[in-house]
Amino acid sequence: MSVTRLDRAESDALVNDVGLRSGDLARLSEIMARLRDPETGCPWDVEQTSASIARYCLEEAHEVVDAIEREAWDELRGELGDLLLQVVFHARMAEEAGRFDLSAVIRGISDKMVSRHPHVFGGEGRDKSVAQQRIDWEELKAKERGPARVLDGVAMALPALSRAVKLQNRAARVGFDWPGAADVLAKITEEAAEVVEARDRLGEAELAEEMGDLFFVMANLARHLKVDPEAALRAANQKFTRRFNRIEDWLAEEGRSPAQSDLAEMDALWNRAKAEEKRRAP
Repeated sequence: MSVTRLDRAESDALVNDVGLRSGDLARLSEIMARLRDPETGCPWDVEQTSASIARYCLEEAHEVVDAIEREAWDELRGELGDLLLQVVFHARMAEEAGRFDLSAVIRGISDKMVSRHPHVFGGEGRDKSVAQQRIDWEELKAKERGPARVLDGVAMALPALSRAVKLQNRAARVGFDWPGAADVLAKITEEAAEVVEARDRLGEAELAEEMGDLFFVMANLARHLKVDPEAALRAANQKFTRRFNRIEDWLAEEGRSPAQSDLAEMDALWNRAKAEEKRRAP
């Protein structure tokens, strides 16, 4: 595969085209090509590899989610741009290595969306429930993967709670699942007892293993209750931050910091913050 290269005049015209005449994606792609030019590009961009910037995909995706949850729509525009830049960056490096280019990425996802939506682009009717469409989607994905182990293809880099749910969903499709949430709650009690035993009688490695088992079962409970555990934990983190900030504000009004308080006082202020939120709730 040959690497796409424009002459300098064409490149300058595209890079400096701030309107819509040349296509926004083409402009961004050319900007990345210029940044990666070994002779005239940015030294930092030139030395990067897919491995060296892989973590930024996760970081940018999390920032997109954060903007959505805060309904910060102006910020979302920028965060989506940052995430798109990662796609263009990786595609450019793949093109330089002769693997594929940005056009192949776009063609691939376009073809996939058409093939996975036969009720929109094919001859199937649209009179299916959302639940049935999800089942059909998973079946189409399985056909695309071909013969494979049940748990193959669940990305290692997913957040741990999200990956746990995906693994459990895969296993559940072949019948490896508890019948209901009550069974999972019983397992949580069992796992919690094992955590206590590990704390009291075993070493750090065993304790970490038992904590992992408990988290895994908690993710399974969320799945059975149809709760997104990542979203639930993010909300809990935000609530903790919001309430602790109120504690800090009230102490600051008295010229003190949390370090100059004690647990009993801060616990009382926590309850005050909690009551304040309840009064404000619609």
